[in-house]
Amino acid sequence: MFDLDALAAAVAAHGRVARVVIAAHDGSSPREAGAAMLVWPASQSGTIGGGALEYEAAAEARAMLSRGGRTVRRVPLGPALGQCCGGAVTLLTEVFDAGSLPVPEAGVVARSIDGTAMPLSVKRILDRARAQGAMPAPQMVQGWFVEPAAPVARDLWVWGAGHVGRALVSVLAPLPDLRITWIDVAAERFPEDVPASVTALPCADPARLVALAPKDAEHLVLTYSHTLDLELCHRLLAHGFARAGLIGSATKWARFRSRLAALGHSAAAIARIDCPIGTPANGKHPQAIAIGVAQAVLLPMPQSSLKENTQ
Repeated sequence: MFDLDALAAAVAAHGRVARVVIAAHDGSSPREAGAAMLVWPASQSGTIGGGALEYEAAAEARAMLSRGGRTVRRVPLGPALGQCCGGAVTLLTEVFDAGSLPVPEAGVVARSIDGTAMPLSVKRILDRARAQGAMPAPQMVQGWFVEPAAPVARDLWVWGAGHVGRALVSVLAPLPDLRITWIDVAAERFPEDVPASVTALPCADPARLVALAPKDAEHLVLTYSHTLDLELCHRLLAHGFARAGLIGSATKWARFRSRLAALGHSAAAIARIDCPIGTPANGKHPQAIAIGVAQAVLLPMPQSSLKENTQ
């Protein structure tokens, strides 16, 4: 999918940015059609599979930054790069700046690669997207390349910048469909290199920020304080959320259930908070906990969890 937000943020930070996308492939490929990376003079983000293909594509993209434009190149991975994948990929490289950011139509980014007028087949794709919400797979169509625009990002609020919070954010931050807000009591609690895609919010009284969270946000509560954890759970239950998880033991959660009930929350509402989070079999190392929690975040939410809590 075409992540327009990521492209706009990269352009705002670096000026001209090249986007390299796998437009098509024959046989084996390091990544699927639609996999993309953004490239600017000093660095890059995303991946089209790594290795020699990505190294060469990034170098060519940087060479294009000064002159702009668009190129399409078919790369036979074995003969051209000595890779053993056995296939060939078609790379589309485009240079964008603030004045050339694409505007999707019906949720689809469609553009001509060779300067031809929009063919009927592309018009039909756009019509289906507009009338039925049917998003196309990334594909080459008669000299045009079409991609669905990335959906609106999921809002994930991470409460706590301790060891587990840091490990978790480092795992989740590269994902394109998550908008992460990270909260703790002071700026010095955060690492110096907070990912560009993450909004860090230091606040001496973090529980006050619950009121700012979207009602459909997802929350992970893993602060240094059980008292703060309890207050956050209490306020989240009153505020509403799509999904919430709390770090802790079964004993901690039993005590929290009792205290939240005493604060007026029903058993059904309290049960919407998942605790303990993670995969106990992974162990207690922060990275091991983060992997288990991240896996749960990536699972689809049950439809019942999408109902707003109005307790």
